[in-house]
Amino acid sequence: MLTKYGYSTIGIAAIISFVLIAISIFVQSGYFKYPLIAIALLILIFTLQFFRDPERVIPKKNNIIVSPADGKVLIIKNVFEERFLKEDAIQISIFMSPINVHVNRIPIDGTVDYLNYVEGEFLTAYNDKADERNERSEIGITSKFGKVLFTQVAGMVARRIIYELNLVDKVKMGERFGMIKFGSRVDVMVPKNWKIKVKEGDITTAGETILFEMNK
Repeated sequence: MLTKYGYSTIGIAAIISFVLIAISIFVQSGYFKYPLIAIALLILIFTLQFFRDPERVIPKKNNIIVSPADGKVLIIKNVFEERFLKEDAIQISIFMSPINVHVNRIPIDGTVDYLNYVEGEFLTAYNDKADERNERSEIGITSKFGKVLFTQVAGMVARRIIYELNLVDKVKMGERFGMIKFGSRVDVMVPKNWKIKVKEGDITTAGETILFEMNK
């Protein structure tokens, strides 16, 4: 299954691949013909792989926060979150490499009560200041267990953030809501009464991996 967010890019990649293969037909030398065909196939395969969108099994619990993204837990730290939570918080940052699925999913049931887009820099996603200085979307959800803030952060390569959310939208855990094209990171911030369920270096799966849990 391919994500709708990638249809235009897939179309462009298909056209480029077709043109390269068409050119190769008229090239006599194998030194140029076969590299052109290889490049065309690599472009198409990489693009299809990047925009894949597999189904996920969403946990049945509601007192949890699941990962919004596939990737690797890059940072777990204490912060003061002043935009939406307005209190001391725990932040988990997840790095998405170009080989990860890049479709993002809602981390918890609730209502979108905060939505902000910030034009910023394009530091590497590994930079500790990327969450403060990079281009990003900021999304705040009010759930029955309190507020949760998460961000889509652009990186050095990824400069195209997509999200299909509006204020007061009712959202469900595991729903697709957007993506970041070509790698970057997602940050999740919650009040300190949530229990952390992952550690730095863990691999996450969007909509399935539990990041936080709260006693009911």
